[in-house]
Amino acid sequence: MKADVANRHLDKISAPTSSINKTHSRVFAGIFVVVALGIMLSLTACATSTGTITGDRTSEGSDNANGSTGNLKVIASIFAPYDFARQIAGDSADVSMLVPPGSETHSFEPTPQDIIKLQECDIFIYVGGESDAWIDDMLSSIDTSDKHIIRLMDVVSTRDEVVAEGMQGEAPDNQGEQQGDDKGQENTSEVHQDEQDEHVWTSVPNAKLIVRAIADVMMVADTDHNAAYDSNAQAYLEQLDDLDARFREVVAQAQRTTVVFADRFPFLYFAEEYGLQYYAAFPGCSNQTEASANTIAYLIKKVRDESIPVVFTIELSSHRLADTIAEQTGAQVMLLHACHNISKDDFAADATYLSLMSQNVENLKTALN
Repeated sequence: MKADVANRHLDKISAPTSSINKTHSRVFAGIFVVVALGIMLSLTACATSTGTITGDRTSEGSDNANGSTGNLKVIASIFAPYDFARQIAGDSADVSMLVPPGSETHSFEPTPQDIIKLQECDIFIYVGGESDAWIDDMLSSIDTSDKHIIRLMDVVSTRDEVVAEGMQGEAPDNQGEQQGDDKGQENTSEVHQDEQDEHVWTSVPNAKLIVRAIADVMMVADTDHNAAYDSNAQAYLEQLDDLDARFREVVAQAQRTTVVFADRFPFLYFAEEYGLQYYAAFPGCSNQTEASANTIAYLIKKVRDESIPVVFTIELSSHRLADTIAEQTGAQVMLLHACHNISKDDFAADATYLSLMSQNVENLKTALN
């Protein structure tokens, strides 16, 4: 039964699309040549032919003197699935993260050592959206026949990205000039049907589906430890149930259900799951960082008109826009962490999805009351 469930999540690699970033492709082509030469020369950084990995971003357990533990090797592209995998793994697998802490995921470029580690891993987990086209390009250039590939967007039901009222879209700015009726997203949103929102893990029920999928694949890939993986997953799912209940309680007891982000908005799945209305400067997958005067004015007016007490930012982001709105409205600037990536300090402090989302519970409580 477990194998049947797991098979739905194995080897799901999206074909590279025409939207692949050309710069990433050129960089990767050069890197791949370096990697190929490195393998031919038996670089000492490379792992053994049995599929082990050396690395400085592993979770539980440390490499032995030969650079190998002999454990199942799991690599996740970003923080959320990395943390899910290490909670499931315990001491029975080595889990590492491809994009280093503190890095901007949308502009990350893999090193030759990263490519080598990917070639030698047993399980690779990534999101699979348009921003990961460079990963699809990378995967199509190496042999993945001996690997289990988990694409998060194959595990859950996805939603098209939304440019909500007031948001600055990728096209020339006209969103700030819309004459909305201030009733939220119902009649004032533009749905981007050609681009799906990638931040699927921000909804706790989605996170649970992802955790179960990762556990099922790990149990198939390493049958010697499947009981441990299953037990760890069940314990973790209970903690996620508690987190989910806490979010629902906050919203149920709130004085308002509207949140404002002076930033990108990677919380579409979260907002829809918990019944929140939202206003933000940019959609979640936007590559823009400078808001127009129209967008700034719109958000200031929204905060003033609805007496919004908190303006949110996301991790690893500049607070300039939030500070500007706060100065004009008296609102407090707070963080709502999307768990896409974390700072080096948070990583060193062993921050987890649960610890970051628990802080989100408290910050959301302040924002809605």
